[in-house]
Amino acid sequence: MEQWMDTFGVETPGRALVEVTQQIARRLTGARVGDGLLTVFIRHTSASLLIQENADPDVRLDLLDALDRLAPEDAPYVHAEEGPDDMPAHVKTALTGVSLAIPVLGGRMALGTWQGIYVAEHRARGHRRDLVLHFAGTMRGA
Repeated sequence: MEQWMDTFGVETPGRALVEVTQQIARRLTGARVGDGLLTVFIRHTSASLLIQENADPDVRLDLLDALDRLAPEDAPYVHAEEGPDDMPAHVKTALTGVSLAIPVLGGRMALGTWQGIYVAEHRARGHRRDLVLHFAGTMRGA
């Protein structure tokens, strides 16, 4: 078994789901991975990772709205030092998670037909979010 790691940044526009599937796929192709497991990790506490439908953009809007209902800005949070959107962002990240495990077969992520990988930006303004990729498995011949 071999390992490969990479990091890259994603610019977010503010509250949104930003698809990163193709960025990750290109990195896997360049690394010549074979079969194994890819872990994707986001190095932040106010943004998260999701695997969600990538066909109908209404799904992403509804998910963002649902998260807003679960963690509204006007709740009586104690932590408010970084603005009214910060603590709700932490709650949303706790609910959705900061890492994903994705099987890789023949150098390609084994995602379903309508699945995409998204950075969920939970803050109102845009940020640069850092992702770490870790692959463990076989490598294709050099």
